[in-house]
Amino acid sequence: MPAPGAPDPHMAVSMRGLFKRFDDKVAVDGLSLDIPVGSFYGLVGPNGAGKTTTINMFTGMLVPDAGAAAILGHDVWADTARAKRLIGLMPQPDQIFTTLTGMQLLVYAGMLRGMGRAEASRRGADLLAAFDLTDSAHVMVRDYSAGMTKKICLATAMIHSPRILVLDEPFEAVDPISSANIKDILAEYVATGGTVIISSHVMALVERMCTHVAVIDHGRVVAAGTVDAVAGGEDLEERFLQLVGGRHGAARISWLDGGEDGDATGGARTAAHEGGAR
Repeated sequence: MPAPGAPDPHMAVSMRGLFKRFDDKVAVDGLSLDIPVGSFYGLVGPNGAGKTTTINMFTGMLVPDAGAAAILGHDVWADTARAKRLIGLMPQPDQIFTTLTGMQLLVYAGMLRGMGRAEASRRGADLLAAFDLTDSAHVMVRDYSAGMTKKICLATAMIHSPRILVLDEPFEAVDPISSANIKDILAEYVATGGTVIISSHVMALVERMCTHVAVIDHGRVVAAGTVDAVAGGEDLEERFLQLVGGRHGAARISWLDGGEDGDATGGARTAAHEGGAR
């Protein structure tokens, strides 16, 4: 893992010594990481590990207490406008205007990026078709299903053809057919030289799709590299559990019984029986 110092200008994203504290809690603790150009990079870790805070810092959404980050050689805080133009950050459903239609939302996202209305409309139509949302182009986003909303959020991140896509749980609540289509679109994007960074809890997806992975725990990178190198010949999920130490022995819950007497009345009968036996 890279040591703190100057970010590497040849990397898609280069972070050095990022640190962020919220009150008494250290969310990110001196994190350093290089994400190569053209990689499909997975960021994985337990809940509260610091993944989202890290993403918010290197995308310019959150100022760190210490450390440095660069996007394709552009300092995220000294050259914020340029760095942000290179990134497509997928918004969360509660961060978009749901009273717009799908097409209106995409045109709005494109025009925010400096595109003309006609070009934004053309690209919006292409994205709606790619994500199987053409029939819902003129439906308000508030009436979309959870999966449809996730897809329109991803489309807004792609409309300006960024060099780097940053996606937080992009496949959550997405049906298998749509998920396969999204994977194909992202794979083609990487094949053209783009870089995809995804944060996900689904180890099988990361192992199948990503070329590289970083495991983050307690605000630090505990392992990073190619998926094969991090997995070390094991299943990635097993290796992940070894690194973060999350597994514990199976607990015996006295009332959780799959037998025929394993119900509330069974427990009462057992208690009564034990009382009578005394």
